[in-house]
Amino acid sequence: MKIQKISTSSHFAKAFGALPEKIKKQAIQREKIFREDCFDARLKTHKLKGPLKEYWSFSINYSYRILFEFQEDGVVGLIDVGTHSIYK
Repeated sequence: MKIQKISTSSHFAKAFGALPEKIKKQAIQREKIFREDCFDARLKTHKLKGPLKEYWSFSINYSYRILFEFQEDGVVGLIDVGTHSIYK
C-alpha cells in the first residue's frame, strides 16, 4: 500500500529531534521505503497488542522503532519514535 501523506505528532517531532544523528539518517531512509510500501519486509511492520492495539510499528534498525496509526485512505500519523521502551 502506497502512503499518500504522513502527519507527525508534536511528541514524534520532539522524540525524533532527540535521536542520535545516525539513527535520524536511518529513519529517513526507512520512511522512504515506508512511503512506497508500508508492509515492505525490511520494515518488519506489525500491529501492536494490548493498550496500543490501535497502533502499528515498523523498525528503523534492531533497536529503534516508529509507532504509527492509519488515519484514512493513504494517510498515516507518526506517533512516537525510539527504542522498544516507546511501547510502555
